[in-house]
Amino acid sequence: MTEISKPSLWQQIFTKNMLLCIFTGFSSGLPLYVLFQLVPAWLSSSGVDVKTIGFFTIIGFPYTWKFLISPLLDRYYPNFLGRRRSWMFITQIGLLALLVILGQFNPSESIQIVAALSALVAVFSAVQDIVIDAYRREILSDEELGLGNSIHVNAYRIAGLIPGGISLILADSHPWQIVFIFTALFMIPGLILSLFLSKEPNVVQVDHNLPFYMTFTLPFKEFFSRKGLYAGLGLIFFIFLYKFGDSLATSLQTKFILDMGFSNTDIGTVVKLNSLWASIISGMVGGIMMIRLGVNRSLWVFGFVQLITILGFIWMASYGKFDTIGAYELFVLTVVIIGEYIGVGLGTAAFVAFMARETNPLYTATQLAIFTSLAAIPSKVIGAFSGVLVTDYGYYTFFWICFIVGIPGMLMLFKIAPWSVKNNDLAKQ
Repeated sequence: MTEISKPSLWQQIFTKNMLLCIFTGFSSGLPLYVLFQLVPAWLSSSGVDVKTIGFFTIIGFPYTWKFLISPLLDRYYPNFLGRRRSWMFITQIGLLALLVILGQFNPSESIQIVAALSALVAVFSAVQDIVIDAYRREILSDEELGLGNSIHVNAYRIAGLIPGGISLILADSHPWQIVFIFTALFMIPGLILSLFLSKEPNVVQVDHNLPFYMTFTLPFKEFFSRKGLYAGLGLIFFIFLYKFGDSLATSLQTKFILDMGFSNTDIGTVVKLNSLWASIISGMVGGIMMIRLGVNRSLWVFGFVQLITILGFIWMASYGKFDTIGAYELFVLTVVIIGEYIGVGLGTAAFVAFMARETNPLYTATQLAIFTSLAAIPSKVIGAFSGVLVTDYGYYTFFWICFIVGIPGMLMLFKIAPWSVKNNDLAKQ
């Protein structure tokens, strides 16, 4: 009997499913980077004060409440393209239109309209994320999940090159209206893909005979039944805190860099390019290291790196605003950004693996949405007041605050993920 050889790495990468992961990752990442990199630069260049820009982080709340929306999208859907593709098409059409419309307003004159449109972009983007994540899980076999999710995340990050890189460079020489139209056009590849995807796979549907409320309550009930009330609450509290300091430190990153005297072009070249390769490479390295270290020890090692790299912002803030931007100043910016995004890549690799480990296979999508939403809540709530903290205390003190609030999450590792246990399955305890 002839033995069937295992597909090579290249054969596993160049498949239709992996190509779909590239496009879905790019479409998912683009609107988020518009909101958190392009919009702050636009507001700053339009003369909007730092307090208002800080409060704009509130528009990210739809991303934190995805777990409340996801059960509804499982149960109710237009069926003209299929359960997932129909919602993908609707949200992508909406996002393309909203991004074009958003850039037609002047933030200094119409800040409330700009805020409302930005919030709508966040809502449509969050819904798109839910259906894309569900679709990706349904088309990938268990053997393809690791590679497919890795490709999706990297495509998600690469999408940031557009609003956080090319669009910012374009903004130095073209009106913002043109910049937003240019950026919106990059939603078209995902839109075309939604129309021409192959038929969706057959998956288990939500039981429509169940009482409506059980759609929302079953994942929560299972989690606390398995973990116990106090252990479950402790795990949730850890999820709140593990990336809190790091997320808070980057909440005003674009504004901070501009206030240090750098230009949009500096952000589009030095910051965007270095943050991209640093996060992608460190994420890949982190994944390889976790094979040897295990999830628990990775949380310790990568979390420590994540915490220490916040000190880079403190170092740069200690200079005050640079009078001129030369080679040394660009070197400082490069070092700080590379360090920060090495921490981001490593910390995220371990954190996502930990959260996935803590889900029940029956409710992976919903419970993972719950965990990722909970992880984002503290930085969104406190991040809304980051501009106030900077105004009252300055950037130097603000980044020390970010460093200090990152410590409790590390201390909780003694209970949540003991170093002495390399890779225990806490989900079954």
